[in-house]
Amino acid sequence: MAAWTLCMVLVLAALEGAASESRYEKFLRQHVDYPQTPTLAAHRYCETMLARRRVTAPGRPCKPSNTFVHASAEELVAACTQEPDETGFHSTPTAMTLTACRVRGGNTRPPCAYRAKQVQHHVRVSCLNGLPVHLAGTYPPPQ
Repeated sequence: MAAWTLCMVLVLAALEGAASESRYEKFLRQHVDYPQTPTLAAHRYCETMLARRRVTAPGRPCKPSNTFVHASAEELVAACTQEPDETGFHSTPTAMTLTACRVRGGNTRPPCAYRAKQVQHHVRVSCLNGLPVHLAGTYPPPQ
């Protein structure tokens, strides 16, 4: 009985923590890795970071893609001061180093296997109260 009670307390505490996370905090957790986490082999970076940041979890389907931005939160907040495009998204004025994670094959159930690609792209975000809350996409700098 004590083990069951302890288990329920832990589950409720985890749910409480998730419920109190703001949209901006969730954005940071899921998308900002600055400075970039060192010493991870390229082929393990995505699996490790997605699990560490609680983006993927046992029993849940694999997230098809996720992007980690290797720039400071302040640089991404600055994007919200830029004029939005015709779809309402704000873009970073400069390209940033990113790691784009894409699930390998048709793997939709854990264990999730990802491929990582590092690129220099501009980041498009949705903003709420001057803070980024959704990574809407990325695009390469003009040639």
